[in-house]
Amino acid sequence: MPPQNAQDEVQIFEDLLEFLRRTRGFDFTGYKRSSLQRRFTKQMHTHSIDTFGEYLDYLEVHPEEFTPLFNTILINVTSFFRDQPAWDYLWHEVLPTILSKKAADEPIRLWSAGCASGEEAYTLAMILAELLGPVQFRQRVKIYATDVDEEALAEARHASYRLQDIEVIPQALRDKYFEPLAESYVFRADLRRSVIFGRHDLVQDAPISRLDLMVCRNTLMYFNSEIQGRILARFHFALNPNGAIFLGKAEMLLTHANLFTPINLQHRIFSKVSSSTMRDRLFVLAQSGDQEAGSRLAVQVRLRDAAFNVSTIAQIVVDFKGHLMMANHLARSTFGISLQDLGKPLQDLEISYRPLELRSLIEQVYNEQQSSVLKDVPRTLPDGSTQFLDVQLIPLRENGSELIGVSISFTDVTRYHELQTEVQRSNQDLETANEELQSSNEELETTNEELQSTNEELETTNEELQSTNEELETMNEELQSTNEELQTINDELRLRTSEANQANAYLNSILASIKAGVAVLDRQFNILTWNQETEDFWGLRSEEVEGKSFWNLDIGLPVDQLREAIRACLNGENRVEVVLETINRRGQAFTCRVACTPLIGIDNERQGVILLMEADTSINS
Repeated sequence: MPPQNAQDEVQIFEDLLEFLRRTRGFDFTGYKRSSLQRRFTKQMHTHSIDTFGEYLDYLEVHPEEFTPLFNTILINVTSFFRDQPAWDYLWHEVLPTILSKKAADEPIRLWSAGCASGEEAYTLAMILAELLGPVQFRQRVKIYATDVDEEALAEARHASYRLQDIEVIPQALRDKYFEPLAESYVFRADLRRSVIFGRHDLVQDAPISRLDLMVCRNTLMYFNSEIQGRILARFHFALNPNGAIFLGKAEMLLTHANLFTPINLQHRIFSKVSSSTMRDRLFVLAQSGDQEAGSRLAVQVRLRDAAFNVSTIAQIVVDFKGHLMMANHLARSTFGISLQDLGKPLQDLEISYRPLELRSLIEQVYNEQQSSVLKDVPRTLPDGSTQFLDVQLIPLRENGSELIGVSISFTDVTRYHELQTEVQRSNQDLETANEELQSSNEELETTNEELQSTNEELETTNEELQSTNEELETMNEELQSTNEELQTINDELRLRTSEANQANAYLNSILASIKAGVAVLDRQFNILTWNQETEDFWGLRSEEVEGKSFWNLDIGLPVDQLREAIRACLNGENRVEVVLETINRRGQAFTCRVACTPLIGIDNERQGVILLMEADTSINS
C-alpha cells in the first residue's frame, strides 16, 4: 500500500537508506537527498516500481538487485584532463611549487578520491612523469586511487581505454604513455605500478595520510553539508603542511576557510591552513571523527583550562589573528565575558577597549616582541566605584620561536588608591572620556552589524547559486551517463540481431536440405520446429502446429506409440528408433522409421527431443 502523504514517503526513503547501510555496508545517509532520489527512481522504473516502500520489499526478496542499484547511484563519469585549464594550472603552477619544497629523494604521495575508472589517476601519473622523468617517478611517486565502486576499480586496474577515451590527451603524451593492444590502448606498465587502486569509503574509512596533493573532483557535491565538513576535516588531517587539494568546478569551500585557503579559486585549487593551536587541532580531529586522538587532546585541554581557571589574577589569551581564545574564571566574571564569546574577534568584545584599548597594545607587543606593563589602569564598576588594574601583556611563542598570540593579565591594585582623592577625580574625567568612546564604539558596532547582515545575505545568495550549480552539474553527469548506457545497449542489440539473423538463416538452410521429416519438441512436448518434408508427410503446415502439443496432432502418424521412445531420450538415451505403420497426407499407407535423439542445450542439459522421420523403403519393398 503506498504511503499516505509526502512525509510518509520521505520517512520510508530514510528507512530504505538504513536498510542499505545495515545489510550491505553502504552508508548513503550523508548524500544529498534530491540526487539520491533521482537515482533510486531511475532504477525503480526498470522494474515498474512506483514507491520506495515497494522497492524496499523488492530488495529484500531479490538480493541480486543491489549490484545494478549501486551502479546507478555511483555515477562514474570522468575523463582524462577533464576541465583542461584547471589541469594545466595544476601542472605548470601548483605541482612545481610542491615539488620544489621536497627533498631530492623524499617520497611524493597523492590521492585521487572517487577515481571511478582511473582516468584522473593516470592523468596525475602522466603529469608527474613529465615533471620528474620516468626514473624519478618510479622511485618516488605513489598515487593512491580509491572509490566505493568495485566494478569501476576493476576497470581502472586494467588501464585499458578505447580510442575515443584518450582522444582528449595531447598526441605527444598519448604516444609516450599509451601502448596499442588489439582495439584498445593500455597505459604503460612500468608507470602503472606506482598507481595503487583500492576500495575506500570517504565517510566511514580512515584517510590516507602524509599527502602532497589530494584530488577529489565533483565527489563532495553528492554529500550534505555535515558530511562534507567531516570529509574535508579528514582531508585536512591527511595533507602535509605544504599540501594542496584539487576539487571539481562546482565545489568552492566557502564555509571551510578555517581548513583551506584558495590558491586559485577559479580552478578550485586550495592549500591547507595550518592548525597552529591545540584548540584548532582538537576542532579538526573532532570534525574528522578521530575519537581517540580527540579524546586525548580533550583531556589535555581540560587540564590546562582547569589550571588556568584557578589563577587569582584575571587573565585572557588572544591568538595571532586577534581572536579571544581563552579567559579564566576571574576574567570572565570581572569583564562580563561569556563562554560564547570565546573564539570571537577581540575587537567585537567590550574588553578590547574597556578598561583600555588593547588592540594597539597587542600590536606594539608583536612589533617589539617583548612584554609590556601598564600601571594603574582605572575601571569603573557597575556600582559607580573605581577599580585600578595593572595590565601586563606577554607574547606567547610556540617552540620558542613563532609568535602565536599574547597573554593579558589584569592585577587588581585598587587598595593602593583608596586614599588618593586626586587620582579619583582624574579617573572621573577618564570615565567621561570612556563613555564618549563607548558611544562612538556603539555606533561603530551598529554600522558593523549592518555590514555583517549585508554580508550574510550575499553569502546566502552565493550558497544558493552554488547549490543550483551543483544540481545542474549532477544532472549533466546523469544525462551523460544515460547517453553512454543507451549507446552501449544499441550497439549490443545490433550485434545480437545480426547474430540471430545469421543463426536463423543457417538453421533454415540445414532444415531445407534434409530429405527427411524433422520435428523438434521441448520438454513439455510442444512443437518448436516442423520442416517442409514433415509438411509433405502429414499435410499440416508449420504455422498450424508450432507451439501445440505433439500428442494432440490428428495425423496419420500414431503419436502415442512414440511416447516411450521420447521419454527415454529425455531420461538419458542418446538415440531410440521406432518403426511405425503410418498413412501419409494422400491416404497412402507406408512404413515410417522414426529416430529420436535428445535436444542438448548450451548448459549440456536435455531441453527436448528431435524426431527424424523417413519412409522405410526397404520394408515396403
